[in-house]
Amino acid sequence: MKNEVREFRLDEISILCIIRDLLKNIWVILLAAAAGWFAVTGVMSFLYVPEFTAQATMAVSARGGSNAYSSLSLTNQMAGVFSEVFDSNVLKEKIAEELGEDSINETIQATVIEETNLITLQVTSENPRRAYQVIQSAIRNYDEVSDYLFSNAMLRIVQEPSVPYAPSNAMNSSRYQKLAILAGAVGSGGLIVLLSILRFTVKTREGAKRNLDGRILELIPYERKNKTVRGALRKLNKSILISSKLVSMPFGEAVRKTATRIDHHMRRRDQKVLMVTSVAENEGKSSVAANLALALAEKGRRVMLIDVDLKKPALYKVFEKKEENRKYLSDYLDKKAEIKDVLIYEKKEKIYTVFQEKSIHNAARYLDSMEMKALIDAGRKKMDYIILDTPPMSVSSDAELMLKMADNAVLIVRQDWTDVRAANDASDTIRQAGVDFTGFILNAFLKEQLWSSLREHSYYGYGRTDGSEEV
Repeated sequence: MKNEVREFRLDEISILCIIRDLLKNIWVILLAAAAGWFAVTGVMSFLYVPEFTAQATMAVSARGGSNAYSSLSLTNQMAGVFSEVFDSNVLKEKIAEELGEDSINETIQATVIEETNLITLQVTSENPRRAYQVIQSAIRNYDEVSDYLFSNAMLRIVQEPSVPYAPSNAMNSSRYQKLAILAGAVGSGGLIVLLSILRFTVKTREGAKRNLDGRILELIPYERKNKTVRGALRKLNKSILISSKLVSMPFGEAVRKTATRIDHHMRRRDQKVLMVTSVAENEGKSSVAANLALALAEKGRRVMLIDVDLKKPALYKVFEKKEENRKYLSDYLDKKAEIKDVLIYEKKEKIYTVFQEKSIHNAARYLDSMEMKALIDAGRKKMDYIILDTPPMSVSSDAELMLKMADNAVLIVRQDWTDVRAANDASDTIRQAGVDFTGFILNAFLKEQLWSSLREHSYYGYGRTDGSEEV
C-alpha cells in the first residue's frame, strides 16, 4: 500500500464518472433545490409584515378663482411644502389628538403628479382600517396646519380615500425562490462533483498506472448488457460473453488481448491455475473469468472454469446453465458425486466447467478440503489452464484460502468502484501468499473521447488499445 501523500492530477479526473455521479444523485440535487425553495418561502413568510395603503387624490387650486395655469404653477412651486406639511409632526399630533392617542406611527406621504396640479396622498399602516382613519384625519386637519404656512392655495378632494383590501407590499418571493432553487441545485451538484473528484478510486488509465501497485494488463471497455430497447425495458440483463454476436469489437478485442498476455505469462512460467478475484462485489470478476476461459479456448487451450464463490455463485447465470439434473461443486465436496459428474464439457463454448448454484454457509470448510485439492490436481493433469472464480477478497477470506492452490492471480478493478488503497492491499496479500501476481485488469471503463475510441479500436482491429505499452 502506498503511504505517500496523494498528489492530485487532472488526468485522473473522469468527466463521464462525474456525469454518472450527478445522474445517480439527481434526487439529492432535486431535494436540495426543493429545500432551498422551502427555506426561502418559510423565512420570507416569517419576516413578512403586510402593509396597507389608503390613498386619496387632491387638486391644488389658487384661492380667489385663479386659472388652471396658475394652479399648475402653484402646485409645482409648493410641491415640497405639501409633502413636508403632511409629514410634519404638527399634523401628526393633531391626528393623534383626534384619534385619542399619544402618537401615530403610520407613514404619510404626498406626491405631486408630474405636469398636473394633482397631489396623491398616501397613508401606510399595518392595519387597513387604521390607514383609512389616519388619511381621513389628515385631510380634515390639513387646512388648519397649512394656513400657517401659506394662504394662497387650497386642496380639493378629487378621489375620496377608501379602506384598502389588499397589502400594498405584496410578498414578491418569486425571485428569491428561484435564486434559492438555483443555489441549492448548484451547491449540491458542486459537492457531488467535488466528492467524485476526491474519491480515491481508479477512474482513468493514467490514474491506474500511477496509483496501483502492479502491472495493468488491459483496460476492458464498458459493455451494455441490454442491446435492444425491449431488453432494456424488460431488464433481461443478458450475459456479456465474447461468444455472442452482439458483443462489440472493442470489448472482444480487449478480452482476447488480456487472455493472450496471461497465456504468454503463464506458459513461460509453466503455470496452470489462475485465480480471478476482486476487492469488492459487482466489479465483474465472474464475467471476466468466463470470457478469459472462452478466449483461451479459442486459442486451442484446454480450459477448466470452476466457480469457487460458494457464498454467491454467479457463473451458472453468466452462461445461463441452470439445469435440473446437473451436479454442482457442492455435490462433489459433500461426496455425493464424483469429479466426472460435476465436470461438464460445454460443446458450444468448448470449455470444461464446474458450476455452483446454491449459496453455502461455512464455505471455508469446503474450499480447504482434500476433495477441493483433488479436483485441482486432476485438472492440472488434464487441462492447460484452470481458472478459479473466487469471492471478493474484502467480503470473505475464501479467496485467500484458494491462494494455496493457485499459481497465478489477477485482480479485477472496476472503474470508480474500489478504493485504490484496498486494491493495493489485496495485491500485497496475493504476493505475500507466494502467488505470482500478474496484474490488474481494469473493467467496465467508459470511453472519455470519441476520437480516442476510433483511434484505439479501428475497423480492422490493428489500433493500439489501452495498456498495450505494458505488455
